[in-house]
Amino acid sequence: MAEPVSVTAADPSATAPRRPLELLIAAPRGFCAGVDRAIRIVELAIEKHGAPVFVRHEIVHNKFVVDSLKAKGAVFVEELDEVPDGAPVVFSAHGVPKSVPAEAQHRGLDYLDATCPLVSKVHRQAERLVAAGRHIVFIGHIGHPEVIGTFGQVPEGAMTLVETVADVEALAMPDPENLAFLTQTTLSVDDTAAMVAALHRRFPTIQAPHGEDICYATSNRQAAVKAIADACDAVLVIGAPNSSNSLRLVEVAERQGIRAALIQRAADLDWSFLEGVGTLGITAGASAPELLVRELVDRLATRFDVTEREEETTRETVAFKLPRGLEAAA
Repeated sequence: MAEPVSVTAADPSATAPRRPLELLIAAPRGFCAGVDRAIRIVELAIEKHGAPVFVRHEIVHNKFVVDSLKAKGAVFVEELDEVPDGAPVVFSAHGVPKSVPAEAQHRGLDYLDATCPLVSKVHRQAERLVAAGRHIVFIGHIGHPEVIGTFGQVPEGAMTLVETVADVEALAMPDPENLAFLTQTTLSVDDTAAMVAALHRRFPTIQAPHGEDICYATSNRQAAVKAIADACDAVLVIGAPNSSNSLRLVEVAERQGIRAALIQRAADLDWSFLEGVGTLGITAGASAPELLVRELVDRLATRFDVTEREEETTRETVAFKLPRGLEAAA
């Protein structure tokens, strides 16, 4: 554990002594390997093709990242019909249905797939299970791009979505002896464990994935919040409101009995949230850059006598290869 480090930034308008505030910063936090890879794909595509490079949906769920890429020449669209003929296009890290690259090929678009390799692994599992004749119960959040992309890998009707234990209890499957389950990669570890237990109880022969579907980054960030929660009076999570993994971090803190809030940027902080807080936990979702953590620390230091220390629960060394055609440009 690192020794406390004083942050000396001062508020010129302050007229009274600033009260102390200890920051307990969770690690790991922020960017994961899949997010790093997706952002780099867009940057390299712009270097290779020149601006504009079109991106279908937000490359990752973070406004700061999206705005930064826009400034470099990325143009974000919702559907391929917004992409001009002949223009390069990148698919987001969340994955897309098979119909999307098929449409791109039909139109002759030069496309790059930035789907996180761990999401692609779930896609391939879904294909194999359906090919083997199994119906898939998929644990995920309705409407999330990753769920839409995964369902789009297999024929309609081959998967059933469940979001809660109650959904599992209500399942009525025509062939209960021939089931498998998969999960979205950015879920609550604890909620998913409860749903998996319910599936095994209701359908004892259900086939589990070969490995954990919830990605390493999601699991590690939730474990890091649990590790600091008991020592904190409140927790701030930096992330986007449409970021599943960031929302789960808020839930993890709250389930530890700690007040928690999600903010996108330091400027979004409501100072009243810090009333009575002596130790503040800070973390960031997998789509939030470290720059935003430092921005928040600097803003807090304008009102408080801040010390900070980092609590590291594990060290991440995962890295993913870039798509062919971009490796030489990296």
